[in-house]
Amino acid sequence: MFTESIRNPILRSAAEWLVLLSVAALLFLFVRTFLFRMAHVDGNSMAPTLEHGDMVVLNRLAYHLSSPRIGDIVAFPYAENPSEFYIKRIIAGPGDVVYFDSGFFYVNEERLIDDFSHNPTIALGDVVFPVTVEDERFFVLGDNRNGSQDSRFISVGTIPAPDMVGRATIRLWPLSRIGRVD
Repeated sequence: MFTESIRNPILRSAAEWLVLLSVAALLFLFVRTFLFRMAHVDGNSMAPTLEHGDMVVLNRLAYHLSSPRIGDIVAFPYAENPSEFYIKRIIAGPGDVVYFDSGFFYVNEERLIDDFSHNPTIALGDVVFPVTVEDERFFVLGDNRNGSQDSRFISVGTIPAPDMVGRATIRLWPLSRIGRVD
């Protein structure tokens, strides 16, 4: 190693620390860029699955290896501030037809049944239903249907697959709720 040529023990130690810190920084950047990222849940749009203040791990590699799937909880940039993310659940994919009737969503004429959204939806948004999801795009909803800004709103719309930052896989905070996210 190049530090062995340094005779002064203090300078050698400093150089070794500099190399170690540089390798650690590069490893951190690689992991953050290509493998995992942390996201903070701001608001209750995904309640009860994710609560305000939860911290989740986003698997950034997931969509490089496979396509997004119905039911995945995904993060994508907030249009007005791309450094922040929306976190929502995919309910429909390319070619699916989504419509809303009597408080419930339907995908390809089948009522959307989920364990977390027991109440009929009151908040409609400004998208005109039915919506046919375009190629390479996905229709997303918050689990708290009456308190979510999602694909029902033109400002969000359907989400292009390349815009998905990653799939939420693990909740790290709060410690009392640490575990897998479904």
